[in-house]
Amino acid sequence: MTGPALRPKPVLVLLMALAFGLSPLLTPDFRGYDATQFPVRLDAPAILPAGYAFGIWGLIYLWLVLHAGFGLWRRAGDPVWDGVRAPLILSLAVGAVWLYVAVRDPVWASVLIAVMLAGALLALLRAPAVPDRWLLLAPLAIYAGWLTAATGVSLGVLLAGFGWLPDTGAAVVLLACVLALAVSVQLRLGRASEYGLTVVWALVAVCMRNGAANLAVTALAAAGCAVMLAAAWRVRRGRSP
Repeated sequence: MTGPALRPKPVLVLLMALAFGLSPLLTPDFRGYDATQFPVRLDAPAILPAGYAFGIWGLIYLWLVLHAGFGLWRRAGDPVWDGVRAPLILSLAVGAVWLYVAVRDPVWASVLIAVMLAGALLALLRAPAVPDRWLLLAPLAIYAGWLTAATGVSLGVLLAGFGWLPDTGAAVVLLACVLALAVSVQLRLGRASEYGLTVVWALVAVCMRNGAANLAVTALAAAGCAVMLAAAWRVRRGRSP
């Protein structure tokens, strides 16, 4: 006897997506790494986006659950969908415990968010543009796009918090790394402009947080927005939708 409910991977995707989406309920007061966890106290790291930008997590959680539910209900045996499931399961499983770790150890949290990003990017690279674009490719694109930015933020806070680089220097270095990775991923994909637009969302929020108080970071983030928009537009005008 076979059926969608008996296929382990789509079931695991749904379970991990639900666990990931519910994980903020266990740490509702998390607002980023505690400044007291670092030798150098930084109450407002330059690489940190404005607070409103983190609202995108609500969209990501919901869209991933919809992705998982549809995948189990209608695409359980589809080899195209199956190709993204293993790395996505890994990413979501790590994501389900990330907040628990983040309030206790920012170093391990940075390691785990990099693992989340690796899984999300691999899943995204395996996802075709069609069919099921809005339930397969798009949710993976915004998830991977936000994790690209979030991984840079996490590492930037570590660099500055442990005194390995000044706050502005850490922000500049990690913003450059985020931009290099994001542009290369977007152009290699040749599709999913949602990925690049999500990175732009994060970069705009970095501009909004720093403003005139830190022109070096604001200028670099603004330039990154322009470059990322150009890459996303190139993909949008290309052969893939």
